[in-house]
Amino acid sequence: MMKFAKTALALAFAGLSLHATAGVFDDDEARRAILDLRAKVEALSKDINARLDTKAEKSVTLDMLNQHEQTMQEIARLRGQLEVLENEITIATKRQKDFYADLDARLRKLEPREVEIDGKTASVDQGEQNAYDAAMQQFKEGNYEAAASSLQAFVRKYPGSAYAAGAQYWLGNAYYAQRDCKNAILAQQQVIKNYPDSPKAPDAMLNIASCQTELKAVNNAKKTLQDLVKNYPNTTAARTAKERLGSK
Repeated sequence: MMKFAKTALALAFAGLSLHATAGVFDDDEARRAILDLRAKVEALSKDINARLDTKAEKSVTLDMLNQHEQTMQEIARLRGQLEVLENEITIATKRQKDFYADLDARLRKLEPREVEIDGKTASVDQGEQNAYDAAMQQFKEGNYEAAASSLQAFVRKYPGSAYAAGAQYWLGNAYYAQRDCKNAILAQQQVIKNYPDSPKAPDAMLNIASCQTELKAVNNAKKTLQDLVKNYPNTTAARTAKERLGSK
């Protein structure tokens, strides 16, 4: 289409020029004029074509620049999305690691752990440990009523616990601290009955004898001390029992 336009323009310009000079010059002059005009037309045609080609090249260049700019903008947009996704992945990965670390820590807390109780190693879970520690903290703070309630609840919930004998023994002491000798005796009797091999058993018998003495049950107290010496002869509680029996 562009070549056709260029050719038509050149021919039209040549025809007009020839028509304008035909009646003025003779044959030689006319030939020279025609050659001259042809040269001018060809030069003008070349100039026009050059200009048209340059314009076309500029147009193509501008189109390419526009396309390049659009491409660069799209690349920048995609890079931005990529950075957002990478950031989200990093955050999600960190959250996942933190979640599993926290979960592992929680599971470790729930796992039974080895502890030494009365000279023996035992396995105790965290809930059990926390309940016993809380009850004993109440006892240490002198809140004997609350301690008695917590220790009683512990023995009911964890009857097979390695802390059960100790909890039952301190339950009796919590009652005794409240001057409730009746319940103190009952609690200490459970130690002897349910945990006869516990190191707390001889001490429980000694506490029973003390309560019986306060209740003026002297004969019962004497009998308890004698049983203590007989059943647990090599204990500190037995030595104390002998001293009490000797003084009577």
